[in-house]
Amino acid sequence: MTFLSDAALKDELNARGYRSTPQRQKVLSIFMSLTQGEHLSAEDLHKILEKDGERISLSTVYRTIHLMVLMGLLRELELAEGHKHYELNRPLRDHHHIVCVYCNKTLEFTESSITEIGERTADAAGYHLLDCQLTLYGVCMHCTEK
Repeated sequence: MTFLSDAALKDELNARGYRSTPQRQKVLSIFMSLTQGEHLSAEDLHKILEKDGERISLSTVYRTIHLMVLMGLLRELELAEGHKHYELNRPLRDHHHIVCVYCNKTLEFTESSITEIGERTADAAGYHLLDCQLTLYGVCMHCTEK
């Protein structure tokens, strides 16, 4: 479920009992402007907001991100050990990641068989599959050469 306009964001927030604020709209617009494959941590997002002149605390950034994950606007990814990153929850299936354990470089890849396995497993257990993510961990070529 992705809402790509300020009006749709406002309607969804209101329906859930939340207000649409300029900060929430700005956060969504930043994620919408990222190229596919770009991920931000809360700290990265906070730096962008500060650079843009926004006066917003890091705790507000965390709360806003958490709300947008619950709403299905953002996707939470634990790509590097102990570091969560976020991306716009685009309607992509077969969207997976491979992460270098040394430099944390992250690449996205697609593979339909992973989602097919997830769907079969969910169906067999009586679940409706909402999302299927695979994160592979390895060492990139650059770090291997070091």
